[in-house]
Amino acid sequence: METPYRKVSKGKATNQIDYLAADKEDTFTIAQAHAVLDEAGTMEDDLMVTRQRDDFPRKSALEIDYIDVSPKQIVGVSAALIPFLEHNDANRALMGSNMQRQAVPLIRPEAPLIGTGMEHKAARDSGAVVLAKRDGVVESVSAAEIIIRTDDAFRIAGGEQSFSEMGYDVYRLTTFKRSNSGTSLHQRPCVNVGGEIKAGQVIADGTSTENGELALGSNILIAFMSWEGYNYEDAILLSESLITDDTYTSIHIEEFEVEARDTKMGREEITRDIPNVSEEALAQLDEEGIIRIGSLVRPGSILVGKVTPKGESDLGPEEKLLRAIFGEKVGEVRDASKYVKPGTEGVVVDVKVFSRKEREPDRQTRLRELAKEKEVEKEWEAKRGLINQRKNAEIRNALLGKKLASSVSDGTDLIARRGRIVTEELLDAGVPLEHFHVTDTDAMELIQRIQQLAQGRLRDLGEERDAQIEKIRKGDELKPGVLKLVKVYVATRRKISVGDKMSGRHGNKGVVSKILPQEDMPYLEDGTPIQIIMNPLGVPGRMNAGQILETHLGRAARELGLYIATPVFDGAEEPEIRKLLKEAGLPEHGKAKLYDGRTGEPFAQEVTVGHTYILKLNHLVDDKIHARSTGPYSLVTQQPLGGKAQQGGQRLGEMEVWALEAYGAAYTLQELLTIKSDDVVGRSKIYEAIVKGENAPAPGTPESFNVLVKELQSLCLDVDLEQTSDDIDTFDPAPEDWESEHEI
Repeated sequence: METPYRKVSKGKATNQIDYLAADKEDTFTIAQAHAVLDEAGTMEDDLMVTRQRDDFPRKSALEIDYIDVSPKQIVGVSAALIPFLEHNDANRALMGSNMQRQAVPLIRPEAPLIGTGMEHKAARDSGAVVLAKRDGVVESVSAAEIIIRTDDAFRIAGGEQSFSEMGYDVYRLTTFKRSNSGTSLHQRPCVNVGGEIKAGQVIADGTSTENGELALGSNILIAFMSWEGYNYEDAILLSESLITDDTYTSIHIEEFEVEARDTKMGREEITRDIPNVSEEALAQLDEEGIIRIGSLVRPGSILVGKVTPKGESDLGPEEKLLRAIFGEKVGEVRDASKYVKPGTEGVVVDVKVFSRKEREPDRQTRLRELAKEKEVEKEWEAKRGLINQRKNAEIRNALLGKKLASSVSDGTDLIARRGRIVTEELLDAGVPLEHFHVTDTDAMELIQRIQQLAQGRLRDLGEERDAQIEKIRKGDELKPGVLKLVKVYVATRRKISVGDKMSGRHGNKGVVSKILPQEDMPYLEDGTPIQIIMNPLGVPGRMNAGQILETHLGRAARELGLYIATPVFDGAEEPEIRKLLKEAGLPEHGKAKLYDGRTGEPFAQEVTVGHTYILKLNHLVDDKIHARSTGPYSLVTQQPLGGKAQQGGQRLGEMEVWALEAYGAAYTLQELLTIKSDDVVGRSKIYEAIVKGENAPAPGTPESFNVLVKELQSLCLDVDLEQTSDDIDTFDPAPEDWESEHEI
């Protein structure tokens, strides 16, 4: 890994850039980027702080070999996005860098008031925003695409021709696509029809960008104060206004996958005809048994109807009897449909169906194929229309004002004689443009080139269309044994709620503990309510004072209507922040008098108040909350599985056992280690006892003990459990004269 440095020669910084690796760097004396230079690049200070291996000596300008290119070159992109990074402890800066990657894309992204100047660069280089390839004018804008009319229709490099539709640049936008982390990828146009566009300009914002700048969270009015203990241990108090305004609302898309396989018992089938399922439950499914796009689904809703053939083991005693008597297959399929899992509620935004090509496809498959083919044809027609439109416009421009080389007629009547000047009225007479021939040879060559280019582009498009249709007719490549694959995408709208994790950019993270009505939140003297309350005790111990400076500067920036960039290691300093606060008509110390929203009384002390950039992180309570009554068990140990995905139980580990032993909770401990865990017989018995209203039976042998016995047997140690009548201790009450014989 190498980093760039400016070469210094005889005390003067040159324009020569050298890239040095870490081992090479150790052999040179390097000055800091903010060393004072004059216009010619000569170092003005006699002595300056330099870097030499792990030492920082003061050296004269003549002893310096290199100078840093930028103060921020020692940090990566995510750390360079943290304002006042130099005021934060390294551990918290690391947390801030990592947590920016966990930010959830919001439906209303907002660029930070206090940035570092890297937000624009990060957004462009991420590929999230759409950049204009060439200069032009916006022809049309929609949620799905942007079309820009360019001037260089016929001077396009060969490799770019597939991008441009004959002088029209068509930019397809991503709409509500699922990311790998389950969030929504969405692009929004930020240009208007008729607007002039320059090459490299941002024409559509990405998922977490605003006007081409990275926008991971929102600028929030916060106060550092305690509130009834609800911000104990870094907990965060929110105002209800953040929910009603959808400030921290995000869209999450979940993918559900269903496969229809060819099994030993027969083929699985995706169908609407499911045994023992009411018509009401099937109401949202189409004729094929797949949920319709736009359907509202809740836990328990059917997404894809599927039946699978029953094996002998699946048949009940009655079915076995009927099969034995009549020799026919009674109720030969069982329900294997895909249901919405608990905790998911939303709208179906997309359905994808992949199927292996069969010799004789059913009616529904053929109809779906025809619909896809029509879509391809429609797209091709639209592109062909754009090309012909541009071709005709360019030919008209080439003909206008030129002298006709031959007469023009519409087949019956003479429209214009030879030698006449071509005008708009003449071109609008309804005669095909190919019939016009002019005396200007350059114009005729240009027209010929236009026609050749348009013809070539149409031919390429036709080949693309044929290839797409061929792929549709050929079928999809699926895994062996899979006949059909259906993917259903469900979008869920999630507002911020108690238990969600939030963070600033300085590693100042916390969990939402309470959401207060707006009228109960503390408010400023002008009546403005605070939006978030954070704990002041979270600052000194963590040594991330950058958040305080951001809060002060954010308040001044909001009052003055400014967006401020404070680059890493070269940002705003305390006197500059004080000056801006004064300019905004605010006290220089940055504190404000707050009033209790419940009583209207002022708080005893002034409070630090200001605007800070706060992110919502992808650690949401809806994804983590989990409960289990009964569920799956491990095959070996017969203990409940672990984790939400497996519908698992809560682990009772070694240390939890110590805690229960310390409390002397013997029966609770015995129950947890046997019937609530791996006592297979005891599980059934306790159920029967509860149903019948009887007392709980004594626990049996845990299955894990049997596993231990088997493992010992594998070591050639035979362990047997034997119980004889002599082993059983019986309770023998003391005789009546026991007290008289023994002293107490």
